Amino acid sequence: MTLIEEALEHLVTGIVDHKDDVVVRTKDLRRGSLIEVRVHPDDLGRVIGRSGRTASALRTVMGALAGGQNVRIDIVDTDRVP
Repeated sequence: MTLIEEALEHLVTGIVDHKDDVVVRTKDLRRGSLIEVRVHPDDLGRVIGRSGRTASALRTVMGALAGGQNVRIDIVDTDRVP
């Protein structure tokens, strides 16, 4: 697990109620990396936040940690099929 994945998992785990359901995976794409965060359906609203502010803040912090690498973050609930 990379530093970015660990940091994102730590931040998301601090926000949610169902901490055991947080799963962070990285997929390498042609134009950079996709970090997929899966959370319990009840916690999806907490991670996204009002008007997407929490998700935007997470993306900003992860972008700063990436140091110029192209990183995309996708937040999904555990009910969605992989």
